[in-house]
Amino acid sequence: MALKAICFSHGQDSGPWGTKIQAMADIARAAGWTVESLDYQGIGDARVRADKLAEYCQSQGEPLVLVGSSMGGYVAAAAASRVGARGLFLLAPALFMPGYGEYMPDPLPDAPTMIVHGWHDDVVPHEGSIRYGRETGASVVLLDSDHRLTASIDIIARLFRDFLADLEEGADS
Repeated sequence: MALKAICFSHGQDSGPWGTKIQAMADIARAAGWTVESLDYQGIGDARVRADKLAEYCQSQGEPLVLVGSSMGGYVAAAAASRVGARGLFLLAPALFMPGYGEYMPDPLPDAPTMIVHGWHDDVVPHEGSIRYGRETGASVVLLDSDHRLTASIDIIARLFRDFLADLEEGADS
């Protein structure tokens, strides 16, 4: 049976246990998953964050589910193919953004990827998520929300719960 473990990556200006991460961690724990959220505070370089995440994942011995928000979404995507992540769940990921374009992550082969982004995001344009979905086959859900997605936390919780259930179902077949 595959390890039921998740590692969260927070955004540039937040911390490891922000509102969205706490809500998703509660869902994961209730479904029997273990959770970790790395602390990237004080690390401004996304590539250094991705290296830290890859190092953590490699120390776990089995593929993890990676979850990231904003810059943390980019970080999770950048580490995912390097470590063979079991799945990838991204919130408003900073994909195809200036300064990150030359280091775009490789697609995650053979593992489910879901992106949730707000139509009204004025920090990270949703077009990058759409492009990534089109180029990689990732599922993309656009919500009537802004960058923080706080107004959509209930929808995100439902999507995340279903994402984890689908991963478990796929592991059993």
